[in-house]
Amino acid sequence: MERKALVWFRRDLRHFDHAALYHALRDNDAVYAVFVFDRDILDALPSRTDRRVGFIHAAVLELDAALRARGGGLIVIDGRAEAELPALAARLGVDAVYANHDYEPQAIARDAAVAEALAAQGRAWRSFKDQVIFERDEILTQAGTPYGVFTPYRCAWLAALTPDHVASFPVAEHLARLRPPPVATPVPSLDALGFSACNLADLELPTGMSGGETLFADFRDRIDAYRQLRDFPARKGVSYLSAHLRFGTVSIRQLASYAWCHGGQGAETWLAELIWREFYQMVLWHRPEVVAHCYRPALDALQWDDWPEGFAAWCAGRTGYPIVDAAMRQLNQTGYMHNRLRMIAASFLTKDLGIDWRRGERYFAQQLNDYDLAANNGGWQWAASTGCDAQPWFRIFNPVTQSQKFDAEGRFIRRYVPELAAVPARFIHAPWTLPPVEQAALGLRIGADYPAPIVDHAAARARTLARFRVVAPAGADAP
Repeated sequence: MERKALVWFRRDLRHFDHAALYHALRDNDAVYAVFVFDRDILDALPSRTDRRVGFIHAAVLELDAALRARGGGLIVIDGRAEAELPALAARLGVDAVYANHDYEPQAIARDAAVAEALAAQGRAWRSFKDQVIFERDEILTQAGTPYGVFTPYRCAWLAALTPDHVASFPVAEHLARLRPPPVATPVPSLDALGFSACNLADLELPTGMSGGETLFADFRDRIDAYRQLRDFPARKGVSYLSAHLRFGTVSIRQLASYAWCHGGQGAETWLAELIWREFYQMVLWHRPEVVAHCYRPALDALQWDDWPEGFAAWCAGRTGYPIVDAAMRQLNQTGYMHNRLRMIAASFLTKDLGIDWRRGERYFAQQLNDYDLAANNGGWQWAASTGCDAQPWFRIFNPVTQSQKFDAEGRFIRRYVPELAAVPARFIHAPWTLPPVEQAALGLRIGADYPAPIVDHAAARARTLARFRVVAPAGADAP
């Protein structure tokens, strides 16, 4: 009797080195593939022009074409995954549904509901590790507890790594078992899904598996310089693969394997960044309450400022601090923000403006093309000094010195804050210090054409220190 299976693609939009697809093809005679534009996710998005939906749509089109070229194809559904997957499995008469693990709380609950519904039909739910090298309880302290500090986690991660952990799944050997959709229907358009197209080409973000490979090939030529260049937003120093990692159009095993085998300071530093990603995934899985609460519970007592005007200025890139404003405008215009700038912008919101990290985390969640709950939450709690392995609360980024260090000539600032394009480099990091006569000569009025600083950094720093001293855990006193 022919064994049939259904593979549910989610944040793994590729047909190569894919754990669930490999196991389904190996263990069954006929394999169907499905992708669901999940209304539980789409309907909660605040914008009908969300760039991520465009990115996913393009990736789904490419995946469908790749599967069709190999005798299969995607069944694409617009609906609620929790209801649609069991119904589709019943219509196809499959023995099991295969998928890759997801570690976010809502996804875990969704998958449990799907598995329960399938079980009621007498069908199996089978899921596999795919988006990380190590997951859940695979890297623990010697005491058998989750790590709360990154450096020892990284050391344990590297010590545990073997070639088997980064070996690719040989999907191609079994692709003859793919089956096309029973009814040939095209992938629905963005309009049909209720979304407007955005021009991803203008964002310099190539999509799909081919886009991921293009970016990775380009980065391989630059990886040796990664450590030296990664903190400078005006330089081409990072991989730009974060959105592709988020949606699985690249394989984490292939990326980690390359970095591990290539060696050298650049590759080792980049591999550490991939390990940070898994560290935060591990934290979220063990401590799902961090979505809404501080990792360190005592810090939930922090009294943040309620300052709508300050938050609006930060969101719009109108704080009067050029590096912060350039970062926020880049985010709003492109959906991307350089990692160094994420730290600066988050520190400014929480430490200069005194605004709750959760508000900034939610804004990034709406805007980032590469939004990942674990990494976004972990990064924000690091910057706010409320998380595991956090920036010590008494160390506060100075936006001017950060700007001087990482965008010395103001190249990045000038790109995204054109009001300051003609300002000399010695003034561009703190344009309010530009003498009025020179402002007039440039046709620039600070406070009119470009805002004056909405806070004084030194005074804001003092307020933050006072805020944290009230609730800082014992032993964490400032020197």
